Amino acid sequence: MQSKVEICGVNTAKLRVLKNDETMALIRRAQGGDKGAREEVISGNLRLVLSVIQRFNNRGELADDLFQVGVIGLLKAVDNFDTGQPVRFSTYGVPMIIGEIRRYLRDNSALRVSRSVRDNAYRALTVKERLTGEHQREPTVDEIARVMDVPREDVVFALDAIADPISLYEPVYQDGGDAICVMDQVRDTQSTDENWLNQIAIRQAMGALTPREKRILALRFYDGKTQMEVAAEVGISQAQVSRLEKGVIGRIKGNM
Repeated sequence: MQSKVEICGVNTAKLRVLKNDETMALIRRAQGGDKGAREEVISGNLRLVLSVIQRFNNRGELADDLFQVGVIGLLKAVDNFDTGQPVRFSTYGVPMIIGEIRRYLRDNSALRVSRSVRDNAYRALTVKERLTGEHQREPTVDEIARVMDVPREDVVFALDAIADPISLYEPVYQDGGDAICVMDQVRDTQSTDENWLNQIAIRQAMGALTPREKRILALRFYDGKTQMEVAAEVGISQAQVSRLEKGVIGRIKGNM
């Protein structure tokens, strides 16, 4: 991605970068109907699109496709940006570009969710985009839910259902050394090699017990019965149950 110069026929190495005051002036003219100013402000902010699509370079999508979709988000940002607000255009434009790319990836995703959940998600995204344009900031989930007149949980569930899948090997932090990936944070601490070997050892040790010893362990540790209850069920004294239990556990520990 970073070494690619030509994207959609655009030489990215020669893209112009506008200052914020230049961008504001051009947006005012563009929103007033000046097509030349509109083209100029789009051209001067294409690097914004490039910076965004680099976040999605591990999704298996062509950079050209993501760039075109990102430009659509940039166009929407130019048309809807309120120059009267004390907000830099990039602060407003980046979420708009990201939203457009995410919508594209979601519509082309191999993952499928129910139609009702997807419709709720689309409504939530539409409301979110509108509120972002009105307030020049991202709305909260509660604000979106109030506009949609649905419970907050429905909005959270719908947006989670269409969230982009994340690779287990995607880096989440790196500070000069080895990167910390998603897998490092969600790994299964139970299914380690050590636990696996312990399970094999326990299974082998249990296989060497007599049927009565297995029954006593099952009654004590699976059914949760007291030694007195086990003694009454097996037909031996409580002292014998205690002695057998200790002896069996000691043998299992020794085999492990």
